[in-house]
Amino acid sequence: MSKDLTGKVAVITGGAGILCGAFARELARLGAAVAILDIQQEKADDVVREITANGGKAIGIGCSVLDKASMEAAAEAVKAKLGACHILINGAGGNHPRGSTTKETLEPEDVNNQDPQQITFFDLAPEGFQHVFNLNFMGTFIPTQAFVKQMIGQPGAVIINMSSMSAFCPLTKVPAYSAAKAAVSNFTQWLAVHLADVGIRVNALAPGFFLTEQNRTLLTNPDGSLTPRAQKVMAHTPLRRFGKPEDLFGTLLWLIDENAAAFVNGVVVPVDGGFMSSTGV
Repeated sequence: MSKDLTGKVAVITGGAGILCGAFARELARLGAAVAILDIQQEKADDVVREITANGGKAIGIGCSVLDKASMEAAAEAVKAKLGACHILINGAGGNHPRGSTTKETLEPEDVNNQDPQQITFFDLAPEGFQHVFNLNFMGTFIPTQAFVKQMIGQPGAVIINMSSMSAFCPLTKVPAYSAAKAAVSNFTQWLAVHLADVGIRVNALAPGFFLTEQNRTLLTNPDGSLTPRAQKVMAHTPLRRFGKPEDLFGTLLWLIDENAAAFVNGVVVPVDGGFMSSTGV
């Protein structure tokens, strides 16, 4: 498997996050010119500075994956500054309390909930649910639409979406996120068929449990100990630890490689420490 990405242009949405920031640094280390797209320009610039300080090539673009005009402008900027995109990683996404329930299951007394601190199924506002769904699903659809035209005809053109464990089996408390990631997996398969004749492969990564800024407070207490939810995760993870960003690199580079993965198309690859294989019993 080749680890030389010289001459390739990689675009990463959500590129200032923990996982996608690590992807950006690794692809740049291997010679790719990397465009880091993020809603927060300053954070994108931080990753760019780190990459360039180590001799890599990168640009940061502040944009919204939910705004078609914003993404089209980003696509034009990437092409003008780095050249046409070869590798698109749709990494933007995440969860939000407005799309989550407080409890894992509905209890009889919750039907007439009067506690403003508790969010039951009936308290989920449609706009909150839609925000989470849009961020993950439309935040994959819109950037793909913006970049595909310039990817057609590029050697080794590939799209990698970010799915989740919750796409295979929905996690408690996060119905909007789980539904959106299931949609991302389905969309990955659809795109793989739709874009095959123009030479673009489409696959997805489904990370297990990795500590990020978005889930850290859900999985760890202020003293660093595991929350009850994280303890359940560990009980179902045979390797008994959270993933590290570099645990995703091997699968990411394999899916990118136009020779090693030339016949791999439309798959969602779990990288989960065995989580999907374990019932905890």
